[in-house]
Amino acid sequence: MSESWIKEGASLGAINIFTTIHSKYNNLTNTEKKVADYVLENPKSVVYMSITDLADICGVGESSIFRFCKSLSYKGYQDFKIAIAHSITVENEIPQLTDKVLMNDSIGQVASKVLATNISALNETYNLIDSAKIDQAIELLLQAEKIIFFGVGSSLMTAMEAKIKFMRITNKTECTIDSHLQMMSAALMTKRDVAVIISYSGSTKDSIEVAKKAKDSGATVISITRFEKSPLTSYSDLTLLCGANEGPLQGGSLSAKISQLYLLDVLYVEYFKRSYEESIRNKESTAESVVVKLL
Repeated sequence: MSESWIKEGASLGAINIFTTIHSKYNNLTNTEKKVADYVLENPKSVVYMSITDLADICGVGESSIFRFCKSLSYKGYQDFKIAIAHSITVENEIPQLTDKVLMNDSIGQVASKVLATNISALNETYNLIDSAKIDQAIELLLQAEKIIFFGVGSSLMTAMEAKIKFMRITNKTECTIDSHLQMMSAALMTKRDVAVIISYSGSTKDSIEVAKKAKDSGATVISITRFEKSPLTSYSDLTLLCGANEGPLQGGSLSAKISQLYLLDVLYVEYFKRSYEESIRNKESTAESVVVKLL
């Protein structure tokens, strides 16, 4: 990717989004004008907002946000956010890579800034931890007959990692890769099961459908997400928040994954503590089973 390409993309993005809003402003409804005013005044904040967050802060419904995006000829809210992200990119800054990484930064400077971004994500996640909710989540996991971890895209990798981690101490965890098989698994859950659904945005269609299906099946739904209010959390019995900020051009960022894994590690350690005898026995058994593979 050349520097000239980045500059050109940023320039075109700026023309497309902000000029379009101004040119179409008089044709917008009063509700849409409220959204337009907020976006024009706070574009950098909007990049990191869910559709629910923007609707709440503008005092309108989510459907109004969607109509506003359509009025500007965008397919949906995510396309709209991508356009904003391109538009606010500083001329000599790499768009949405990490905090203020510049084209002329040395490897040492890049390493330092990436480190700072990841540390910030962990610190924010730590500050968002609600001990009462963690306690409730652990009790639900301990009592569950089956625990299924769900995710899509990079969140699926996090879900797989969670399954592998808990598999060392309990035989009741599952994780299915295919989205169709995820729906089938959710459909067969019961009130004795727990679905742990991982989604940064909480707006991924497949994750929402799985949550709804698991809920309809009677299972308890725990969501791990960035936003307290999202379509996913509306189907969740318990929501645990992670703290990384991920713009629309940062899909699957490492800082978001690290914050999710940190939260899952807290759950794992606390689960281990509360089921110590069984967990230590299972951990020894699973460790011994793969010793031969290490020789």
